[in-house]
Amino acid sequence: MNRETVVAEALNLLDEVGLDTVSTRRLAKRLGVEQPSLYYHFRTKKDLLAAMAEAAMAPHITAPLPSPEDNWRAWFLENSRSFRRTLLMRRDGARLHAGSTPSGDLDRIRSKMAFLVTSGVPERDAQMAMLAAGRFTVGCVLEEQADADLPDGEDLPDDIPVLDHEEAFESGLALILDGLDQRTAASTPSPSA
Repeated sequence: MNRETVVAEALNLLDEVGLDTVSTRRLAKRLGVEQPSLYYHFRTKKDLLAAMAEAAMAPHITAPLPSPEDNWRAWFLENSRSFRRTLLMRRDGARLHAGSTPSGDLDRIRSKMAFLVTSGVPERDAQMAMLAAGRFTVGCVLEEQADADLPDGEDLPDDIPVLDHEEAFESGLALILDGLDQRTAASTPSPSA
């Protein structure tokens, strides 16, 4: 048993029982070991959850970084969509990720920020837009995953439509991006200046 095996099995357990029911006792039983042996790899449950959050983000973290010739707007959209898809891959993926610190991918974040700034997005606006889009995405997925166990709108009044989570995500993301686009255009000197 190694650290990777423990994390992989913990993620499988998460998918089966949900975040509230994941415990080191249950994980140890599943691995066929005594609970204290898990502490050889993870000193606390919080450390285990952090490793699980990092591993769960692997599909997004390994996505290609932007190239200088990429359109920043198209890249921003795809980056946010990739983040959403990754959170949705795991049961309670957004809850697992919320509050985690992106320690393993700081260089990637810096590269993404540098790409936006080089593309003409003011640095502070790029930082705030990435933060807003990230938090918006986590919030959308939290709501979507919470709604997964509810009936499909059968209890809603006739005048309230059933929420299409993907459509709502795309609309909100477009609003964030439109705002960033306007701020970027406003900060770019006109050609006659």
